[in-house]
Amino acid sequence: MMQAMTQRLFLVAASALALAACAQPVPKAAPAPDVDWAHYGGDAGGQRFSPAAQITPANVRGLKVAWTYSTGELARHPDASDRAAFEATPILAGGRLMVCTPFNEVSAHDPETGKRLWRYDARIDDTLHYPNSFVCRGVAYWRDPAAPAGAPCAERVFMATNDRRLIALDAATGKTCAGFGRDGQVDAMPGAKLARPAGAQITSAPVVVDGVVITGSSIDDNQRVHETSGAVHAFDAVTGQLRWAYDPLAAAKPAIAAGAANVWAPMSVDVARGLVFLPTSSPSPDFYGAARPGNAGHANSVVAVKAATGEVAWAFQTTHHDVWDYDIPAQPTLGMVSYKGGPARPAVIQTTKQGLLFTLDRETGQPIIPVEERPVPQGGALGEQLSPTQPFPVAPEALTPNRIRPDDAFGLTPWDRAACRKKLAGARAEGLYTPPMTGGGTIMYPFTGGGSNWGGIAYDARAGVAYVNTSSALHHITLIPKDQVAALDKANPDSEISPQEGAAFGMRRDLVRSPLGLPCNPPPWGTLAAVSLKDGRILWRVTLGTSRDLAPGTHLFIKNVGTPNFGGPIATGGGLVFIGAAMDNFLRAFDAASGQELWKGRLPAGGQATPMTYVWKGRQYVVIAAGGHAKSGTKRGDQLVAFALPN
Repeated sequence: MMQAMTQRLFLVAASALALAACAQPVPKAAPAPDVDWAHYGGDAGGQRFSPAAQITPANVRGLKVAWTYSTGELARHPDASDRAAFEATPILAGGRLMVCTPFNEVSAHDPETGKRLWRYDARIDDTLHYPNSFVCRGVAYWRDPAAPAGAPCAERVFMATNDRRLIALDAATGKTCAGFGRDGQVDAMPGAKLARPAGAQITSAPVVVDGVVITGSSIDDNQRVHETSGAVHAFDAVTGQLRWAYDPLAAAKPAIAAGAANVWAPMSVDVARGLVFLPTSSPSPDFYGAARPGNAGHANSVVAVKAATGEVAWAFQTTHHDVWDYDIPAQPTLGMVSYKGGPARPAVIQTTKQGLLFTLDRETGQPIIPVEERPVPQGGALGEQLSPTQPFPVAPEALTPNRIRPDDAFGLTPWDRAACRKKLAGARAEGLYTPPMTGGGTIMYPFTGGGSNWGGIAYDARAGVAYVNTSSALHHITLIPKDQVAALDKANPDSEISPQEGAAFGMRRDLVRSPLGLPCNPPPWGTLAAVSLKDGRILWRVTLGTSRDLAPGTHLFIKNVGTPNFGGPIATGGGLVFIGAAMDNFLRAFDAASGQELWKGRLPAGGQATPMTYVWKGRQYVVIAAGGHAKSGTKRGDQLVAFALPN
């Protein structure tokens, strides 16, 4: 123990000497905001709630654009913009508004005007094809308590990149922190063995707690049984030295042939308890698990680990033996919950792709709102060993539908509906957790985009209400005998066909759409709901989004259908819920009490990102990244847009 402490002190001292040697003029301390947004999820626990109350249901209609800022990325990366998604949520910390772009450029801005203060470019290779396009959802801020005020890198910004680096920047200047790793950066996936150079990336913001920076990863889906490890890594925030690594599959008994189970979605932190909460994904490959019998350890789980050591405090699995790509897709949200008159308890609130909402005790992982193991469909593909049951919370009810019959098919015309009915009738569809099959395949409902996705939820702990946006669409999943995969892939170049190398079957995944391109399941296709965690009731639910920007003119006769959505909501002390996310170019404000849409602001491009809000010099701003989303077909752009009430 003494040796480790001595080594730690030596490394800190060496870093301080290195920084002093290259010290620059001390920048002026930035002023403090009235109300900040210091973390990706608003606070370290990801509540996405701000006490800011200047904007209210009574005056929200007066919101106007206060400033805009163009990152210039469309011009700098013209040949790669069709493989990028501007999903970032800025943070306001240390008096600076800071944001990252899909191509890992970080900039700091004046919160009042949007004027750029500095910019750093990680210079990634934009010719590569990563698993989930080019994405950077956010950065993390940390104030080194051991550094004198105004010293270089006393305030740090950490960014994890698509090419798997962790970079430390001086928050005051944007310069790299020389004492961190080599020239301010470290390999964030040390020892990773990739089947191809771009087979893994990092898309979500790192988290920092007690001087430790923690990163996850996003890894190729459906490609092979023996995939790279999805281990989470932790680094010293001052030196960049690797502190620990945690592999969710290490808990599998017996050991299994698989990789992944990575943490691609945002993480959250309980600073007081020194815990980091990890939303883990499915093991490889996604849709056939004969080589990985059992429940794969801590895959598909909320895992609480000790930030100092990586030791597991507890784990709760939301999907057993996942063969549906039902990763935990969103940041675990930390807040106090009092259920049915019980005492207020520290909780983890976890939404899922299945549209389920789990509420767990933060200290033990045991459900606060009871969870039942219920029988689910059986009879999977040859060699598959399905779990006979899956966990379902008793409340709230599923936030998205999960069972469909051919007669439920939707269509604008009898011809359109008949085509959808035929597609549904030709596949196995027995509700949630129907296993993937060969032949006619399986209808997967909800699809792998959710339910919920990486946008997560907003939680107003004062009222005990969670605000959750969800998508509703169908996937048709077909298992393909391995000797037929190559020929089928060649014959269907526009379809998603993956080999799942090392398994007996490859897979094909198709969105189930009508000949007119609309989902075959009944609308609404996107919703926003308010859920009381005091009793599990859904307080209100409204449609989210229109077809106006996807198919101009159709919104005039296709009403109240909503759209699938990417991004999440925020809630404010003023009684509002703000959200973009839908596949149109709007930021919307809803009354938190009733769900009534009160305002929408036009954006220059798709707002498939989670907004944030802050108060600066007495004025409240709401900011969203308007850059569109390559995979959703929304309009591309590269702007930050800030709204505020007129001065």
